Amino acid sequence: MTIVIGGAWPYANGSLHLGHVAALLPGDILARYYRQKGEKVLYVSGSDCNGTPISIRAAQENTTTEAIANHYHEEFTRCFNDLGFTYDLYTRTDAKHHHDSVQRIFLQLLANNFLYKKRIEQAYCETDKQFLPDRFVEGICPNCGAKARGDQCDNCSTILDPLDLIDKRCKICGTEPIIKGTEHFYFAFSQFQGRLETYLAEAKTENRWRDNAIGLTERYLAEGVPDRAVTRDLPNGIDVPVPGFEGKKIYVWIEAVAGYFTASIEWAKQHQIAIEDLWNEETISYYVHGKDNIPFHTVIWPAILMGIGAKALPTHIVSNEYLTLEKRKLSTSQNWAVWVPYILSRYDADSIRYFLTMNAPENRDTDFSWREFIYSHNGELLGAYGNFVNRTLKFLEKSFDSQVPHAKVDGTIQKHTIQLFNEVGIHIEAGHFKQALEAIFEYIRAANRYFDEQQPWLQVKENVEAGNQTLATCVYIIANFGQLLHPFLPFSAEKVRKMLGIDEVVWREQVDLPESINEVAPLFERLAVELIEEEYQKLVEGSR
Repeated sequence: MTIVIGGAWPYANGSLHLGHVAALLPGDILARYYRQKGEKVLYVSGSDCNGTPISIRAAQENTTTEAIANHYHEEFTRCFNDLGFTYDLYTRTDAKHHHDSVQRIFLQLLANNFLYKKRIEQAYCETDKQFLPDRFVEGICPNCGAKARGDQCDNCSTILDPLDLIDKRCKICGTEPIIKGTEHFYFAFSQFQGRLETYLAEAKTENRWRDNAIGLTERYLAEGVPDRAVTRDLPNGIDVPVPGFEGKKIYVWIEAVAGYFTASIEWAKQHQIAIEDLWNEETISYYVHGKDNIPFHTVIWPAILMGIGAKALPTHIVSNEYLTLEKRKLSTSQNWAVWVPYILSRYDADSIRYFLTMNAPENRDTDFSWREFIYSHNGELLGAYGNFVNRTLKFLEKSFDSQVPHAKVDGTIQKHTIQLFNEVGIHIEAGHFKQALEAIFEYIRAANRYFDEQQPWLQVKENVEAGNQTLATCVYIIANFGQLLHPFLPFSAEKVRKMLGIDEVVWREQVDLPESINEVAPLFERLAVELIEEEYQKLVEGSR
């Protein structure tokens, strides 16, 4: 059995912001956890380097789509690495392997009679002399009245056709486009209505999807799944491999979501493994993304997999709500965002991972504020977790010459620790990462209370045996921090293991305690509260 984990593919047309990380971080937590358990894991993603957003950015900067894609793909790779993401393969949609695999999928759908040609009307800009890709058409959503793009309304999540928009405008020049005939391939999504309804019912019964994914998918299916055009007159992308369609591209609805499969095919090829050994009816898969991507993962991608006869349909949908910033909606156009390269240059990656897990928008929108970020770092990471590790190990370093007393670990704490691994594991597998980390930090707070109540600094003078047990128990707790926190806070967990000389990373109680400890160093540094106002002012000034 393989655990396949797919992180949504960010568009390579601008830097990552914290909203991206909040949506994608669960993927790395899952990958690290399952590897700790000894499971076979394949964790894939990549940069979306095809399609309209990159063309828009290239036009704005008077450069090529390739230059834009290269710049941001390299930046994304650095950022994910610095955040500790452990992708088995982080690739890109303009890679040859992706183009080849997507074309094979397209031809397979065609051979299976799920694609058909249809002459349609499409928005055409007479000023720019081109058919307009969906995102090049902007207007008013006919469903909710909000400003929307031609492919989807971010306000109500309705999937749109550019011709549905009210008061249509060309994004390039602002003029109203005309409607002109052209021929495209359509995918017969409607043929999968019944199978998708059965698929959703099974997911609900087994409680494998987030509530927002279930609610939105129910809405789409209740409205009836319409056939959709899956080729477009796009400036860059994957060529339609059919004579007579030269110059047309395979649209993102088939092309980008297929990236999970194409990346898996490429990884399997690199490791000389049959793709069927990874993607089969026993595969457990997690798809990690924001709520704006829900229909692509719960309706469109499953229908494509059904259409090509693939067995490994998505099992778990981990779809976050939105992250707001200082009580306002993130806006890249207004520069109301905390950019990932910036925050990584100034703050600990574990601090970012901690805050975005503890405040994850799992069931509702949550807010990032610099005040809460600074205070959570100082209070929880430094004050509770870092403090317990430091006070225990510094005491051993100073008073016991770095030797760990030979003593029996407190039985109640040992029993609680064993139960905690089970409890946290259940939460992680169910996609409840906030609850999992909260349980660990309750354990950390209880450890600090235990240290204070036992007063080992007095015990070692008045009752040596009791003092030895307290300190051995505290080292036992710290050793288990190094395992329990590895999926969430990998950098500090590794520091903990190094201080204790523990090499293995396992998802079970760490009972083999070291005889001595290595050099003790603080896990975290205190952040000055003055940073709160400094960062907020930078944010405000940058958005003006």
